Amino acid sequence: MISLRPLEMSDVPELTDLMQANREFLEPWEPVRPPEYFTEPAVRAVTAGLVDARNAGLTMPFVIDDDGSIAGRTTLNNIVRGPFQSASIGYWVDGARGGRGIASEACRLIVEYAFGEFGLHRVEAGTLVDNLRSQKVLANNGFEQFGMAPRYLQIAGQWQDHLLFQRINQSY
Repeated sequence: MISLRPLEMSDVPELTDLMQANREFLEPWEPVRPPEYFTEPAVRAVTAGLVDARNAGLTMPFVIDDDGSIAGRTTLNNIVRGPFQSASIGYWVDGARGGRGIASEACRLIVEYAFGEFGLHRVEAGTLVDNLRSQKVLANNGFEQFGMAPRYLQIAGQWQDHLLFQRINQSY
């Protein structure tokens, strides 16, 4: 069963192993990362930063739990309150577990959390133009494309275009 739980410092060893195992798999979809990014001290530092940002209400990082083991991570980023009530989501899943619907279920759960417990009005996500699998995850969760951002993020060492998607909380 897939579930989400808040990212904790105790997740660092397992998360480090999973990140090391998925380094090549994630490379086309991520910024260029130095080798030390995949070490336990670096994962500990990133995790501590995410926990601090969560405590400040700026982000909500979760691990994706697959029957007791970490299958990836998903995060509500760039949380804006006030009249906007919006955040962006990001996620990644262990490449060895692809095709099982884990990313779709994790996306469903984080949107449910964002609109329910967290009370947001809107959630957005961006994908590389050729990331069809991620676009399918978003479509399966009711996201609609609302734009294209040229040279939006530096991914795999290149400034790359992204398709932008959003889902509006219909209960407002």
